[in-house]
Amino acid sequence: MANITFIGLGNMGGPMAANLIAAGHNVTVFDLFPDAVAQLVKLGAETADTVNACVGDAECVISMLPAGKHVEGLYTGEQGLLHSLKPGTLVIDSSTIDKATVLKVAAALAEKSIRFIDAPVSGGVGGAQAGTLSFMVGGEKADFDAAQPILENMGKNIFHAGEHGAGQVAKVCNNMLLAILMSGTSEALQLGMDNGLDPKVLSEIMLKSSGRNWTLELYNPVPDVLENVPSSNGYKGGFMTDLMAKDLGLAMDTAVQTQSATPMGTLARSLYALHAAKGNGGKDFSSIIEMFQKEEK
Repeated sequence: MANITFIGLGNMGGPMAANLIAAGHNVTVFDLFPDAVAQLVKLGAETADTVNACVGDAECVISMLPAGKHVEGLYTGEQGLLHSLKPGTLVIDSSTIDKATVLKVAAALAEKSIRFIDAPVSGGVGGAQAGTLSFMVGGEKADFDAAQPILENMGKNIFHAGEHGAGQVAKVCNNMLLAILMSGTSEALQLGMDNGLDPKVLSEIMLKSSGRNWTLELYNPVPDVLENVPSSNGYKGGFMTDLMAKDLGLAMDTAVQTQSATPMGTLARSLYALHAAKGNGGKDFSSIIEMFQKEEK
Protein backbone atom coordinates (compact mmCIF):
# COMPACT_ATOMS: atom_id res chain seq x y z
CA MET A 1 0.00 0.00 0.00
CA ALA A 2 1.18 3.52 -0.79
CA ASN A 3 1.41 6.80 1.07
CA ILE A 4 -0.86 9.01 -1.04
CA THR A 5 -1.78 12.67 -0.70
CA PHE A 6 -5.03 13.70 -2.36
CA ILE A 7 -5.64 17.41 -3.01
CA GLY A 8 -9.08 18.66 -4.06
CA LEU A 9 -12.05 16.95 -2.42
CA GLY A 10 -14.98 18.18 -4.47
CA ASN A 11 -17.78 16.13 -6.01
CA MET A 12 -15.25 13.99 -7.87
CA GLY A 13 -12.16 14.17 -5.67
CA GLY A 14 -13.93 13.27 -2.44
CA PRO A 15 -15.26 9.89 -3.63
CA MET A 16 -11.98 9.12 -5.40
CA ALA A 17 -10.04 9.68 -2.18
CA ALA A 18 -12.58 7.58 -0.27
CA ASN A 19 -11.97 4.66 -2.63
CA LEU A 20 -8.23 4.90 -2.01
CA ILE A 21 -8.86 4.73 1.74
CA ALA A 22 -11.15 1.74 1.24
CA ALA A 23 -8.39 0.03 -0.75
CA GLY A 24 -6.07 0.26 2.25
CA HIS A 25 -3.75 3.09 1.22
CA ASN A 26 -2.41 5.60 3.75
CA VAL A 27 -4.19 8.72 2.49
CA THR A 28 -3.56 12.32 3.55
CA VAL A 29 -6.06 14.86 2.23
CA PHE A 30 -6.23 18.61 1.71
CA ASP A 31 -8.95 20.98 0.56
CA LEU A 32 -9.78 24.63 1.14
CA PHE A 33 -13.18 23.58 2.55
CA PRO A 34 -12.82 22.09 6.06
CA ASP A 35 -16.07 20.13 5.83
CA ALA A 36 -14.77 18.21 2.81
CA VAL A 37 -11.61 17.33 4.72
CA ALA A 38 -13.59 16.30 7.82
CA GLN A 39 -15.66 13.81 5.83
CA LEU A 40 -12.53 12.01 4.63
CA VAL A 41 -10.90 12.11 8.05
CA LYS A 42 -13.95 10.26 9.39
CA LEU A 43 -13.19 7.53 6.85
CA GLY A 44 -9.60 7.20 8.04
CA ALA A 45 -7.64 9.87 6.21
CA GLU A 46 -5.06 12.15 7.78
CA THR A 47 -4.59 15.86 7.12
CA ALA A 48 -2.40 18.85 8.01
CA ASP A 49 -2.77 22.61 8.30
CA THR A 50 -1.04 23.38 5.00
CA VAL A 51 -0.93 21.63 1.67
CA ASN A 52 2.87 21.51 1.77
CA ALA A 53 2.77 19.74 5.12
CA CYS A 54 0.44 17.14 3.62
CA VAL A 55 2.98 15.91 1.08
CA GLY A 56 6.01 15.34 3.31
CA ASP A 57 5.82 11.54 3.28
CA ALA A 58 3.94 11.13 0.02
CA GLU A 59 5.03 8.57 -2.53
CA CYS A 60 2.19 9.71 -4.78
CA VAL A 61 0.27 12.99 -4.97
CA ILE A 62 -3.09 13.17 -6.73
CA SER A 63 -4.79 16.47 -7.52
CA MET A 64 -8.31 17.18 -8.75
CA LEU A 65 -8.70 20.93 -9.23
CA PRO A 66 -11.02 23.26 -11.19
CA ALA A 67 -8.69 24.81 -13.77
CA GLY A 68 -5.18 25.06 -15.14
CA LYS A 69 -4.28 28.14 -13.09
CA HIS A 70 -5.00 26.21 -9.90
CA VAL A 71 -2.82 23.27 -10.98
CA GLU A 72 0.03 25.55 -12.01
CA GLY A 73 -0.18 27.50 -8.76
CA LEU A 74 -0.29 24.34 -6.65
CA TYR A 75 2.85 22.83 -8.12
CA THR A 76 4.97 25.69 -9.48
CA GLY A 77 3.84 28.78 -7.57
CA GLU A 78 6.00 30.66 -5.08
CA GLN A 79 4.93 28.22 -2.35
CA GLY A 80 4.37 25.41 -4.83
CA LEU A 81 4.73 21.75 -4.03
CA LEU A 82 7.82 21.39 -6.19
CA HIS A 83 9.66 22.90 -3.20
CA SER A 84 8.26 20.23 -0.84
CA LEU A 85 8.02 17.02 -2.87
CA LYS A 86 10.78 14.45 -2.65
CA PRO A 87 12.63 13.43 -5.83
CA GLY A 88 10.96 10.38 -7.34
CA THR A 89 7.49 11.29 -6.10
CA LEU A 90 4.78 10.42 -8.62
CA VAL A 91 2.32 13.25 -9.30
CA ILE A 92 -1.02 12.37 -10.88
CA ASP A 93 -3.13 15.34 -11.91
CA SER A 94 -6.71 14.33 -12.68
CA SER A 95 -7.96 17.87 -13.32
CA THR A 96 -9.33 18.72 -16.76
CA ILE A 97 -7.04 21.52 -17.97
CA ASP A 98 -5.25 22.76 -21.08
CA LYS A 99 -2.36 20.88 -22.62
CA ALA A 100 -0.01 23.88 -22.38
CA THR A 101 -0.30 23.96 -18.59
CA VAL A 102 0.33 20.21 -18.42
CA LEU A 103 3.57 20.59 -20.38
CA LYS A 104 4.69 23.55 -18.26
CA VAL A 105 4.04 21.78 -14.95
CA ALA A 106 5.56 18.50 -16.15
CA ALA A 107 8.77 20.28 -17.22
CA ALA A 108 9.08 22.20 -13.95
CA LEU A 109 8.62 19.04 -11.88
CA ALA A 110 11.04 17.08 -14.05
CA GLU A 111 13.78 19.58 -13.18
CA LYS A 112 13.33 18.44 -9.56
CA SER A 113 13.26 14.73 -10.59
CA ILE A 114 9.55 14.54 -9.76
CA ARG A 115 7.48 12.29 -12.04
CA PHE A 116 4.23 13.63 -13.50
CA ILE A 117 1.29 12.31 -15.52
CA ASP A 118 -1.94 13.99 -16.58
CA ALA A 119 -4.86 11.67 -15.91
CA PRO A 120 -8.25 13.34 -16.44
CA VAL A 121 -11.32 11.19 -15.90
CA SER A 122 -14.68 10.36 -17.41
CA GLY A 123 -17.63 8.77 -15.66
CA GLY A 124 -19.10 11.54 -13.54
CA VAL A 125 -19.89 11.59 -9.84
CA GLY A 126 -21.55 8.18 -10.06
CA GLY A 127 -18.41 6.67 -11.53
CA ALA A 128 -16.26 8.35 -8.88
CA GLN A 129 -18.42 6.91 -6.12
CA ALA A 130 -18.54 3.43 -7.64
CA GLY A 131 -14.85 3.35 -8.53
CA THR A 132 -15.61 2.81 -12.21
CA LEU A 133 -14.05 5.92 -13.74
CA SER A 134 -12.16 5.94 -17.01
CA PHE A 135 -8.67 7.49 -16.80
CA MET A 136 -7.02 8.97 -19.90
CA VAL A 137 -3.32 9.24 -19.12
CA GLY A 138 -0.55 11.24 -20.71
CA GLY A 139 3.09 10.80 -19.72
CA GLU A 140 6.02 8.41 -19.74
CA LYS A 141 5.10 4.73 -20.03
CA ALA A 142 7.10 3.86 -16.90
CA ASP A 143 5.17 6.45 -14.88
CA PHE A 144 1.88 5.18 -16.31
CA ASP A 145 2.81 1.65 -15.24
CA ALA A 146 3.66 2.89 -11.74
CA ALA A 147 0.36 4.76 -11.48
CA GLN A 148 -1.88 2.03 -12.87
CA PRO A 149 -2.32 0.00 -9.64
CA ILE A 150 -3.40 3.18 -7.83
CA LEU A 151 -5.70 4.31 -10.62
CA GLU A 152 -7.34 0.87 -10.63
CA ASN A 153 -8.56 1.55 -7.08
CA MET A 154 -10.59 4.44 -8.49
CA GLY A 155 -11.42 3.38 -12.02
CA LYS A 156 -12.28 0.49 -14.31
CA ASN A 157 -10.81 1.64 -17.61
CA ILE A 158 -7.23 2.93 -17.59
CA PHE A 159 -5.80 4.15 -20.91
CA HIS A 160 -2.31 5.35 -21.79
CA ALA A 161 -3.14 7.95 -24.43
CA GLY A 162 0.44 8.99 -25.16
CA GLU A 163 2.97 11.61 -24.02
CA HIS A 164 2.34 14.47 -21.59
CA GLY A 165 -0.86 16.30 -22.52
CA ALA A 166 -2.34 13.39 -24.47
CA GLY A 167 -4.70 12.57 -21.63
CA GLN A 168 -6.11 16.09 -21.73
CA VAL A 169 -6.59 16.00 -25.50
CA ALA A 170 -8.42 12.67 -25.22
CA LYS A 171 -10.62 14.10 -22.46
CA VAL A 172 -11.70 17.21 -24.38
CA CYS A 173 -12.40 15.13 -27.50
CA ASN A 174 -14.60 12.82 -25.43
CA ASN A 175 -16.47 15.66 -23.74
CA MET A 176 -16.97 17.54 -26.98
CA LEU A 177 -18.62 14.45 -28.44
CA LEU A 178 -20.67 14.00 -25.26
CA ALA A 179 -21.96 17.57 -25.50
CA ILE A 180 -22.86 17.08 -29.16
CA LEU A 181 -24.68 13.83 -28.37
CA MET A 182 -26.60 15.36 -25.46
CA SER A 183 -27.62 18.37 -27.54
CA GLY A 184 -28.75 16.21 -30.45
CA THR A 185 -30.57 13.73 -28.22
CA SER A 186 -32.37 16.57 -26.47
CA GLU A 187 -33.36 18.17 -29.75
CA ALA A 188 -34.74 14.89 -31.13
CA LEU A 189 -36.66 14.01 -27.97
CA GLN A 190 -38.18 17.48 -27.75
CA LEU A 191 -39.23 17.30 -31.41
CA GLY A 192 -41.02 14.06 -30.68
CA MET A 193 -42.73 15.44 -27.57
CA ASP A 194 -43.82 18.57 -29.46
CA ASN A 195 -45.56 16.21 -31.85
CA GLY A 196 -47.31 14.22 -29.15
CA LEU A 197 -44.92 11.30 -28.64
CA ASP A 198 -44.31 9.78 -25.23
CA PRO A 199 -40.58 10.35 -24.48
CA LYS A 200 -40.27 6.86 -22.97
CA VAL A 201 -41.68 5.25 -26.10
CA LEU A 202 -39.59 7.44 -28.39
CA SER A 203 -36.47 6.63 -26.36
CA GLU A 204 -37.19 2.90 -26.68
CA ILE A 205 -37.66 3.25 -30.43
CA MET A 206 -34.41 5.13 -30.93
CA LEU A 207 -32.51 2.76 -28.63
CA LYS A 208 -33.46 -0.07 -31.00
CA SER A 209 -32.62 2.03 -34.05
CA SER A 210 -29.65 3.82 -35.54
CA GLY A 211 -29.98 6.83 -33.21
CA ARG A 212 -28.90 4.80 -30.17
CA ASN A 213 -26.25 6.53 -28.04
CA TRP A 214 -24.95 6.76 -24.46
CA THR A 215 -26.92 9.87 -23.50
CA LEU A 216 -30.18 8.32 -24.67
CA GLU A 217 -29.57 4.99 -22.99
CA LEU A 218 -27.92 5.87 -19.69
CA TYR A 219 -28.38 9.62 -19.09
CA ASN A 220 -31.72 10.51 -20.67
CA PRO A 221 -32.36 14.28 -20.45
CA VAL A 222 -36.17 13.96 -20.11
CA PRO A 223 -37.38 13.74 -16.51
CA ASP A 224 -38.75 10.37 -15.36
CA VAL A 225 -37.69 8.40 -18.42
CA LEU A 226 -34.89 6.89 -16.36
CA GLU A 227 -34.48 6.59 -12.61
CA ASN A 228 -31.40 7.77 -10.74
CA VAL A 229 -30.26 10.29 -13.33
CA PRO A 230 -30.04 14.07 -12.82
CA SER A 231 -32.99 14.84 -15.12
CA SER A 232 -35.24 12.90 -12.76
CA ASN A 233 -33.86 14.85 -9.80
CA GLY A 234 -34.45 18.39 -10.97
CA TYR A 235 -31.16 18.31 -12.90
CA LYS A 236 -29.25 18.22 -9.63
CA GLY A 237 -25.98 16.33 -9.24
CA GLY A 238 -24.02 14.88 -12.10
CA PHE A 239 -21.87 17.13 -14.31
CA MET A 240 -22.65 20.84 -14.15
CA THR A 241 -23.39 22.94 -17.22
CA ASP A 242 -20.61 25.34 -16.18
CA LEU A 243 -18.09 22.49 -16.27
CA MET A 244 -19.28 21.31 -19.67
CA ALA A 245 -18.99 24.86 -21.01
CA LYS A 246 -15.45 25.02 -19.60
CA ASP A 247 -14.46 21.72 -21.23
CA LEU A 248 -15.92 22.81 -24.55
CA GLY A 249 -13.84 25.96 -24.30
CA LEU A 250 -10.74 23.80 -23.83
CA ALA A 251 -11.76 21.73 -26.85
CA MET A 252 -12.09 24.86 -28.98
CA ASP A 253 -8.69 26.16 -27.79
CA THR A 254 -7.18 22.80 -28.72
CA ALA A 255 -8.80 22.97 -32.16
CA VAL A 256 -7.42 26.44 -32.78
CA GLN A 257 -3.87 25.28 -32.03
CA THR A 258 -4.05 22.61 -34.74
CA GLN A 259 -6.46 24.42 -37.07
CA SER A 260 -8.91 21.53 -36.70
CA ALA A 261 -12.46 21.90 -38.02
CA THR A 262 -15.00 21.49 -35.20
CA PRO A 263 -18.30 22.98 -36.45
CA MET A 264 -20.48 20.73 -34.29
CA GLY A 265 -18.29 21.31 -31.24
CA THR A 266 -18.41 25.05 -31.82
CA LEU A 267 -22.20 24.98 -31.93
CA ALA A 268 -22.36 22.84 -28.79
CA ARG A 269 -20.11 25.31 -26.98
CA SER A 270 -22.37 28.20 -27.97
CA LEU A 271 -25.46 26.32 -26.76
CA TYR A 272 -23.90 25.49 -23.40
CA ALA A 273 -22.50 29.00 -22.95
CA LEU A 274 -25.95 30.46 -23.63
CA HIS A 275 -27.62 27.94 -21.31
CA ALA A 276 -25.18 28.81 -18.53
CA ALA A 277 -25.65 32.55 -19.13
CA LYS A 278 -29.38 32.12 -18.51
CA GLY A 279 -28.67 31.02 -14.94
CA ASN A 280 -28.38 27.28 -15.49
CA GLY A 281 -24.68 26.85 -14.82
CA GLY A 282 -25.27 24.85 -11.65
CA LYS A 283 -27.67 22.41 -13.30
CA ASP A 284 -26.57 19.11 -14.78
CA PHE A 285 -25.53 19.37 -18.43
CA SER A 286 -28.52 17.25 -19.50
CA SER A 287 -30.67 20.29 -18.71
CA ILE A 288 -29.67 21.57 -22.18
CA ILE A 289 -33.01 20.11 -23.28
CA GLU A 290 -34.61 23.19 -21.73
CA MET A 291 -33.05 25.19 -24.57
CA PHE A 292 -35.38 23.43 -27.00
CA GLN A 293 -38.60 23.67 -25.01
CA LYS A 294 -41.30 26.09 -26.05
CA GLU A 295 -42.11 28.86 -23.63
CA GLU A 296 -45.48 28.52 -21.97
CA LYS A 297 -47.99 31.16 -23.04
